[in-house]
Amino acid sequence: MDAIALGPVLLSLPRLYAFVAALLLLGASAWLLGLPRRAHSRWFNGLLLAWLLGARIGHVALHPDAYAAAPLDALKLWQPGYHGLWGLMAGLIWSGWMLRDHLGRLVGAMALLVVVSALWLATVTLAPFGGGMALKTLPDLALENLEGETVNLRELEGERVVLNLWATWCPPCLREMPLLAEASARDDVTVVVANQGESLLQVVRYLDDQALDFRYPLLDPHQELMVLSESPGLPTTLLFNAEGHAVEQHVGELTRAQLDRWLGQESSEP
Repeated sequence: MDAIALGPVLLSLPRLYAFVAALLLLGASAWLLGLPRRAHSRWFNGLLLAWLLGARIGHVALHPDAYAAAPLDALKLWQPGYHGLWGLMAGLIWSGWMLRDHLGRLVGAMALLVVVSALWLATVTLAPFGGGMALKTLPDLALENLEGETVNLRELEGERVVLNLWATWCPPCLREMPLLAEASARDDVTVVVANQGESLLQVVRYLDDQALDFRYPLLDPHQELMVLSESPGLPTTLLFNAEGHAVEQHVGELTRAQLDRWLGQESSEP
């Protein structure tokens, strides 16, 4: 699993690891660098800003096609999409400028930044608290579409399937729905949007109001898919290959770059 639930809030594990790494860097630098308090605060606060901006710019620069279609998505800083190495370079540049008159402190700050960044990257890569995907294959589960017809998910084997769990009360769910509708129009993938626990009227009203069209809009009144996938919250999206095996899972809002990578339009995304 790549997120944990704190009440109604979903927190991605990479961001939690980043927060812990920032606290570690704050404590270690305050203890080891010997900077005056105000100078340390100015350096550290600027470092965080430099890292975030550098990491975001790096991610956007490496995925120009995704952001060309929706350039304002680059400003949606709450979405995933940060490149750690670009952030590290921006942080090193900031540290070099701020501490240029103190060679020993400059070297120490850069060394701390590199070590903490390496620890963060190793934690994200190894995912010690991630449980993997609980839902390994398309489940043998029958749900109803908006016309009252039964659709068994297992019968979709033979085509790639993007399965999205959502609800109308969930803001990130609604933000990613137009993106999923675009994917649903493609011929090489089947998009299933399974509403969790809401009535037919609520779902139809939202889809009609937003003019969203899906081949498989389904109702999951008992939230069986959330139970099967052990999802901590919404939205949750899974990708199944043509053999019906789960190959990707994401909890939280999808980005265009991420969905493009899933569907094979881009080769990689950090």
